[in-house]
Amino acid sequence: MTNKFIVKDSFWSKYQNLVCNVMLPYQYAVLNDELQEEDMEKSHSIENFRIAAGESKGAFYGFVFQDSDTAKWLEAAAYSLSIKPDKKLEEKMDDLIGLIGRAQQEDGYLDTYFTVARPNDKWTNLQEGHELYCAGHMIEAAVAYYEATGKKELLHIVKKNADLIYRIFVEEGKEGIPGHPEIELALVRLYRVTKEEKYLQLAKHFIDARGKDPKVFVREKENRDWTVWNCDPKDTDYTQNTHPVRDETNAVGHAVRALYLCTGMAMTAAETKDETLVDGCKRWWDSVTKRRMYITGGVGNSAPGEAFTEDYYLPNDLAYNETCASIALIFFAREMAELTNEASYIDVMEKALYNTVLASFQLDGKHFFYTNPLEVNPKYAHIIPVLNHVFPRRPKWHGCACCPPNAARLITSLDKYAWHQSGKTVYSDLMIGGTYQPEEGVTIEVESSFEQDGKVTYRIAKENGKCVKLAVRIPAWSKETSIMVNGVGKEIYTEGGYQIFSDLENGTIIQIQFDMTPHKMYANPKIAEDTGKCAIVAGPFTYCIEDVDQKVEVNRVYVKRDSMPKVKQTIDDQIGKVHKLSIEGRYYEETDELYMEQSPKTYPLTLTLVPYYAWGNRQEGSMKVWIPER
Repeated sequence: MTNKFIVKDSFWSKYQNLVCNVMLPYQYAVLNDELQEEDMEKSHSIENFRIAAGESKGAFYGFVFQDSDTAKWLEAAAYSLSIKPDKKLEEKMDDLIGLIGRAQQEDGYLDTYFTVARPNDKWTNLQEGHELYCAGHMIEAAVAYYEATGKKELLHIVKKNADLIYRIFVEEGKEGIPGHPEIELALVRLYRVTKEEKYLQLAKHFIDARGKDPKVFVREKENRDWTVWNCDPKDTDYTQNTHPVRDETNAVGHAVRALYLCTGMAMTAAETKDETLVDGCKRWWDSVTKRRMYITGGVGNSAPGEAFTEDYYLPNDLAYNETCASIALIFFAREMAELTNEASYIDVMEKALYNTVLASFQLDGKHFFYTNPLEVNPKYAHIIPVLNHVFPRRPKWHGCACCPPNAARLITSLDKYAWHQSGKTVYSDLMIGGTYQPEEGVTIEVESSFEQDGKVTYRIAKENGKCVKLAVRIPAWSKETSIMVNGVGKEIYTEGGYQIFSDLENGTIIQIQFDMTPHKMYANPKIAEDTGKCAIVAGPFTYCIEDVDQKVEVNRVYVKRDSMPKVKQTIDDQIGKVHKLSIEGRYYEETDELYMEQSPKTYPLTLTLVPYYAWGNRQEGSMKVWIPER
């Protein structure tokens, strides 16, 4: 099967190649316990399937959701086959899928934790057990592999499992909702591929049931004598179970769970035309992006609970911002854009993608952040208890390894985020170079140096009689955008944030220059941690300062109020082709005095900034996004 959009881009192709050539082989080696080093967390995820299949002896190892790491790797590998056909990789995937099939029980049940460690406790701990979460990720892998190869073996496996879940929760009426939402969005994907209504019905069942009875997990805990983490079943905000989803006004609880749920809600609304569900999605969206999101697109500010907390509480050094949360926000943004054809959703998607997600993995493809703070001091990070979640350098792996394969599956599936269609209109959402074929007889070639200079060119090729209506997103951050159509300037007039080009002729060339001028940004004064500070942005990129680029530690510097950032350098041997920026500031002299009657002396300093996504790739040191200004 072929993609409608083939990525060929000066910026993104190197990341897709990194994932295909380095990250996926590395991650498989970790998941299969082929790569074990002293300072590296063990996975055992694939071995758990061998044990469940009766082909190996031993105990289950890892988190209760360890199966999902393998599922996400399979999904990422499936997308990679669409980018770069690889017979050996496909054979490895087929072998792994065969193993998963042998680990599945006769009735369709599939979960190695319960099969191996708790065979008598299935479906008794939905709050903590993650059976439905793991099932969802395996469904997504199956759909991706089917779409990439046409092969149905994994699809048959997950359908058998989904049929079991449908029978238990719909036909037999078992009480319960997923403790960790994810299966909802996966079931809609399964429905879209198979056209079997029961999968959409099951997704809607789980969404409609959430919040209808806030005591559902209380009763569940009363009926069992075991626990995984001893989670509080009365903490209904954490599980997004305080109110029905259509009535909730704030993003609450575990950020990844909340945003996977929102994605499932949006997808279900798209299929059922349920406007009450769309309205609920919009309220969740506004809560997240207008009051609880960092300038990098990071979400979920609190380490305890990996959760949303209160409006405008966005500490920089304590920030959690799990990689998976930003990825889930991207999923949600895509679905809302397709529902509404409003570019503001893609503006947020772009922010999360170019900053938090890209920052989550090292440029070598073998080290990964789980959390993504906006300020790090290695003297304190991971040493002071409240900063235990902060790493000044990316580890090789994590015991809870949800983020590395999640980033891999997102980067390899970028073609699904660059464009969407609504009726006869095709929407260019992300300015990624490549070839898009919305229908037979129509091709749109995109040439992009967007990340370097803001230039994007569209070339239209179509057969006679074909109608092409193109909508190009004009990002909110581009203040001075210029458009040329066949060499003639065109007035900018947007609908929902998109510039519409109608009745395009064969051979039409559209050239767009977006405004990538670096400038300062300021936070709402309600965000106390950012008062008196500025952040530097250019296009979709947020910038930061690191010790390695300055002659003093970054905690001693400030930016001059009347200074503006300038492009300084585009090449760095360690972080590649990036725009480094400079801005005039000053630094405080060093002193050992704890408190003084006079401010320390200051001296002039030209600060150097790098894109946030590139931080932590050189020598260890402090990093800041928000810089004092005076």
